[in-house]
Amino acid sequence: MNEDVKQKIRDFALDQGIDDVGFAAVADYNSPLTPALETIFPQVKTLIVMAYREGSHCESQNMRVAMNGRLGIMEFIKSCDHKVANFLERKIGVKAMVTPTSYPLNISPETKYGLLADISQRHAAIAAGLGNWGRNNLVIHPKLGAQVLFSTILSEIDLPSDPAVTEELCNRCNVCVENCEGGALNEEGKTDQMKCLAHSQPYGTGANIRFWTRFIDSTPEDQKKMMRSVEYRRLYQASYIGLQYHCFKCFAMCPVGK
Repeated sequence: MNEDVKQKIRDFALDQGIDDVGFAAVADYNSPLTPALETIFPQVKTLIVMAYREGSHCESQNMRVAMNGRLGIMEFIKSCDHKVANFLERKIGVKAMVTPTSYPLNISPETKYGLLADISQRHAAIAAGLGNWGRNNLVIHPKLGAQVLFSTILSEIDLPSDPAVTEELCNRCNVCVENCEGGALNEEGKTDQMKCLAHSQPYGTGANIRFWTRFIDSTPEDQKKMMRSVEYRRLYQASYIGLQYHCFKCFAMCPVGK
């Protein structure tokens, strides 16, 4: 019975263009830094995790092309999440909640101002048998490699976890470490988030704070110049997008799955 229900959900998801689907019982989700899932959905019993191949756009040296591709797949993920959640509620007859893959974030000191999400999509993927850790601290999928994004739906349906991936997928080539220009992967098993953000989001929150601090301390004439500057226009564009990445190398350089 459980496998029949899983297959119905999986078939529907795959028909939407999703690349893979896994299931995890709440007890098998182990993300020590994020809130308990019951604080989001008290009746949750199962995580339904979906994998999406990141396209070749992330390999482009043109960061506008790379980011445009990322924005496109994020929109696709949101659409698929809602379709699958709607299928669960209407066809299977169980409650289902989509979770953020990115924004909105809990911006507070307790979450390191958004660095800790409400749910770890990577830990959810591992619990659902969709991969295991690579040296880049991303989840490597058995077929899709590291160029993959995940989303999770929480449901009250009670299903067992899919088998874990026990095969070591990362070949320890260290190409991700050697090509990380921010030096964020130097310590194995840890991503230095501040080093990563400083390099991959040069027009992020930190840059915004520095710009407006200078603006406040500037003369009216210099303020006018700052508002016409390339720096301001780039900050504006990045804030409009939300998260504008200027580096995808930890995804793009990994040879696994290619």
